Amino acid sequence: MAESSENVLLKEIDDICKLAKLQNGTLKQVANDLLGSSAEPSCPKVGKLLPLVALILSISVALVLRKDILVAVFGTTERCIISNNPLIMELGRPLADCTMCQSLDVVSVYQNISRAEFADKFAYSNIPILIKNGTSGWSTSIFSYNFFRQLYMDTPGALEKTEQECQFFEYNTNIETLSEFFEMSDDRAALKEDSWYIGWSNCDPTVGSILRNNYRQPWFLPRNVAEEVDELDWIFMGGPGPGAFIHLDHVEKTSWQAQLSGTKTWTLIPPPECEAVCKTLEVTVHTGDIIVVNTNKWYHATYIHQGNMSITIGSEFD
Repeated sequence: MAESSENVLLKEIDDICKLAKLQNGTLKQVANDLLGSSAEPSCPKVGKLLPLVALILSISVALVLRKDILVAVFGTTERCIISNNPLIMELGRPLADCTMCQSLDVVSVYQNISRAEFADKFAYSNIPILIKNGTSGWSTSIFSYNFFRQLYMDTPGALEKTEQECQFFEYNTNIETLSEFFEMSDDRAALKEDSWYIGWSNCDPTVGSILRNNYRQPWFLPRNVAEEVDELDWIFMGGPGPGAFIHLDHVEKTSWQAQLSGTKTWTLIPPPECEAVCKTLEVTVHTGDIIVVNTNKWYHATYIHQGNMSITIGSEFD
C-alpha cells in the first residue's frame, strides 16, 4: 500500500532535521499546521527561527503532495516550479542590511508622529513602527463582511477583474476564491460555523475609489507619497486563531496596514543573515492602530485574538 502524503512529508522533515543537525525546532508545529495532523517528526523543538533551508525544503516537498498545502501557503493550486518555488525565491533574495533591526528590542509605538519624523526615522529605514489611533477620522465602522460582499456584488466586473488580476490568500481555510468567500452562508460569515482567515488585493478602480472614500492615506506618510497614491489596496479579515503563516512578501514597497476592527498580533522575524545581531519582535495591533513594516525584509506571521472580527486594510508606499 502506498504511503500517505502526510507520512512522506514527515519523513522528509525528519531527514532535513538530521541533515541540518537541528538541536531545537518548531517543525512539529509547522507539520501540524500544514497537515492538520497530530503526528510529529523526531526533531526536538526550538525557540528560534527554523534554519530557513529546512523549512523551505519541507514546504517544497509538501507542494507536490498536497493541494491544500499549496493553497494554504501561497493562495494558489498552481505547481509552478520556478516562479512560485519558495527555495528559488529565497535563493534570489538580496541580503538584508542588519542595521534595520540590530538595536531593536521592541517595535516603537507612537501616539502621534509628524511627517518629518516619520520620514527621518522610519519611512525608508525598514524599522517597523506602530501608530496608535492612526485611523482617527476614518469611517471605520462601515467596514464589515457584508459591506465588502455588497460592494463587489454591486460593482459590475469587480469580482472577475480582482480574481483575474489580483491575489487571493485562503491561508488555512478551504475558501479558494473571492467569489466563494462572498457566497458563504450568513452563519459562516459571522464565524458561527468555523474560524476562517483570508486576504486579497483589490484591482478594481471603482471598488478602490469607494474604499478610499471611507479611509484616508495616513497623515504621517511623506508628502510625495500622499500625492502619488498606490492604487492597490490589501484587505485581510477573519476570526480568532492563526492568521498568516511565517512568510516573506515579494511586493514592490514598504506597507502600512490599518486595523479597522479586532485585534491582531504580529510576529516579526529578522532574516537569517541577521539572527546573530537581531531579535524576533512581537507587537499587538488594536482597533484604530496602524502598523508600518517592510514585509519584504521582515519574515512575519499574524495571530487573531478573541473578540470582534479582525479587518485590516492597507497599501504600499515608496
